[in-house]
Amino acid sequence: MRLLLPYILVATCIVSGPAMAIDPPAAPPADRPLNEFVTAVERDGSITFRLFAPSAKTVSVVLGSRAPMEMKKAHNGLWSVKTEALKPNLYEYYFNIDGFRSIDTGTNMPKPQRQVNTSLVLVPGSVLDIRDVPHGELRRVTISSKALKSQRQTYVYTPPGYSDASEPLPVLYLYHGFGDTVDSWVAQGRAPQILDNLLAEKKIEPMIVVIPDTEADIPEAIAENFPAADRRKTFYPINADAIDRELVEDLIPYMKAHYRVRDDADGRAIVGLSQGGYQALVSGLTHLGTFGWIANFSGVSTTTVPNKALEAALNTPEKINESLRNFTVTVGTEDQVTGKDIAGLKTILDDKKIKHDYVEYKGLGHEMDVWRPSFEAFLQKVFKQ
Repeated sequence: MRLLLPYILVATCIVSGPAMAIDPPAAPPADRPLNEFVTAVERDGSITFRLFAPSAKTVSVVLGSRAPMEMKKAHNGLWSVKTEALKPNLYEYYFNIDGFRSIDTGTNMPKPQRQVNTSLVLVPGSVLDIRDVPHGELRRVTISSKALKSQRQTYVYTPPGYSDASEPLPVLYLYHGFGDTVDSWVAQGRAPQILDNLLAEKKIEPMIVVIPDTEADIPEAIAENFPAADRRKTFYPINADAIDRELVEDLIPYMKAHYRVRDDADGRAIVGLSQGGYQALVSGLTHLGTFGWIANFSGVSTTTVPNKALEAALNTPEKINESLRNFTVTVGTEDQVTGKDIAGLKTILDDKKIKHDYVEYKGLGHEMDVWRPSFEAFLQKVFKQ
C-alpha cells in the first residue's frame, strides 16, 4: 500500500488542479422585455426574425425555399430582419450563423426530424390554426411490437365525442417521410388541427387516425447507416417490409383490442408522404383485403425501389380496381426528389388502367405545402359512402 501512495497523490493533484475559467455566453439585457429579442409574427402577417448573437460576424435566415435574407446587427448584439406580409401558413426556417446552421433557440417550435436543424413558425388564419371548435383527443401510446422486437411509440387521434359513441369508427393510418419522426404529422403536418377544423365544418366523416413511426430502427435497417446514393435500393425495401409486418401483426391488432374500430377494408385507409407514400403503396396494395383506401403524396415508387410483392400486386389491375374505394396520387410539379417516381407510377397506373385520382400542385416541390393540402383533400373523400 505504501508503494502505491505517491501515485495516488500525483493523480489527485492532476484532477484537482485549477480549472480554466470559461466566460458564460452573453444574455439579453435584463432591463428589457424578452419579446424584443425573439422572433415574432406581426399583426399584418409579416415575420420579424430576431437572434441575439453579439459575437457573430454574419447572420442570415432562410425561410422555406427562398434565398437567404441577410440580417442586420444592432448595437446591443441583436440581429434582425423583417419579411413582407405572408399568407397564413406554417413556415420552415433556419439561421446561418457564421456558417453554422441553427434552429431558432428563441422559440419552442423546432421541426421534428431525426437530426434537428430547422424551426417552424405559424402565420395564423388557415385550417392549420387551433380554433374554438370541439377538439379530438391525441394520445401518444407505447406498443410492444413483436414484429420489431421493440417498444414503439405511436399517436392515436380520436374525434370529439368518441367516448360517448357506440358505433365503431373507420381508421386511417398516416405515415411520415424520410428523416422525419413520429411527431412530424402532429407538429408540422398539423393533422390534429386539420381534423378538428374539418370535422367542425362537417366536411369529413368522424374517424380515428393512427400516426406511427415510418422508421423501423431494426439492426439491419437504421436509416443513418445507409449512404444517400444507396438508400432507395437497400434501406427502403428492408424498412418497408419491417414496417409492414409491424402494421399487420401489431398495430392493427392493437387498435382492434383497445379502440372501437371497423374491421372491414372499406373502414381502413393508409396514407403517407414521400417514404411514407412508398409505405402506403407497399402495405396498401399487398393487403387489398385489409385496406380500401390508399393515398400516396409525393411517394417513392417501384420505378426506383425494387419490391417484388408490390410489383406483383400492380400486375393485378382488376383486383385493385375491385378492392379499392379510392387510390389517390399527388405531387408538386417542381418536385426534384420524387417527381420522377410519381411520373413512373402514374405511367404504370395509366398503362394498366388502374383507377386513381391524380393531383398536381403547380409550382411546388417536395414540401409540406403539397402534403398538408393533399391530406386535407383526401380526408374530404375518404370513408364516405
